[in-house]
Amino acid sequence: MLEINNLTVEVGGRRVLKGVDLDVEAGHTNVLFGPNGAGKSVLLMTLMGFSGYKVVDGEIIFKGEDITNLSVSQRAQMGMGIMTQRPPNLSGVKLQDLLGVISNDLSDTKELAESIDMVRFFDRDINVGFSGGEIKRSELLQLSAQNPDFLLLDEPESGVDLASIELLGTTINKLLTKNCKCPGERCKHGKSALVITHTGQVLDYMQTDRAYILCNGTVMCSGNPREMLTEIKEQGYQECIKCKLMEI
Repeated sequence: MLEINNLTVEVGGRRVLKGVDLDVEAGHTNVLFGPNGAGKSVLLMTLMGFSGYKVVDGEIIFKGEDITNLSVSQRAQMGMGIMTQRPPNLSGVKLQDLLGVISNDLSDTKELAESIDMVRFFDRDINVGFSGGEIKRSELLQLSAQNPDFLLLDEPESGVDLASIELLGTTINKLLTKNCKCPGERCKHGKSALVITHTGQVLDYMQTDRAYILCNGTVMCSGNPREMLTEIKEQGYQECIKCKLMEI
C-alpha cells in the first residue's frame, strides 16, 4: 500500500527527515514511535502532501504509483486521508455541510455520528468551541465520510480524557475493518494505517502489525508493536539510539 524510500525532507530550510525507509502492507496497521521533535508529524504531513514540507531526496510510492510530487487533493482522491494532531477551526463551515461534500453516501456516516454522539454538532462550525475529544471525534467522522484506503493518524489519543480513548480506539478499528465481511476482523480487503502514538493507549483497541521507532529524523529500528512499546517504557529511546550506533 505504501513504500517510502530514502525520504529526506526539509522544513523552513532545516533538514528534519534523513533517509527514512518505511512500508505498510495492504490491510496492515503500522505504528510510529519516537520522542518529541523526532519528525513523526513531519513524516505524516509530507505523506499527505502539505505545503512547507520540501522533499529533497527519496520517493513516496502509494498503491504502486510515485506520489512524491502530487498535490494534497490528488493524494486524497487516490485514497489517502489524515487525522492531524491540531486541526484548524473552520469558522463559517458547518460540519454537516463538509460531510455532505466529501461523502457519496451519508447513511454510514450518520450512523457513526450517532454512535459517537456527534449528531448534535452537525450545525456547528467545525472545531469552533469543541473540546479535545470532540475535535478527535469530528476528525474521525470526516475520515469515515471520505472513506480512504490509507489512514494517517497523528496521536489520536492526544488531548482526550481516559474515558474517551476506548471510544476513539474502537471507532478507529471499525474504520480500518470497514470493507471486511466479518466486522472487527482483519482482512486483506481492510484499510491500511500509519499511527503515531506516545502513550500507546489507543493500541489496546486495534490490531497492529509492525512498529517503527523514529529518532533524530531517521528510522532506528522496527519490530513487534507491543514488545517495542514495553521496551520504550522501560528503557526510553536512548537505548534504541545506542543500539543503532553499535550497528554502525
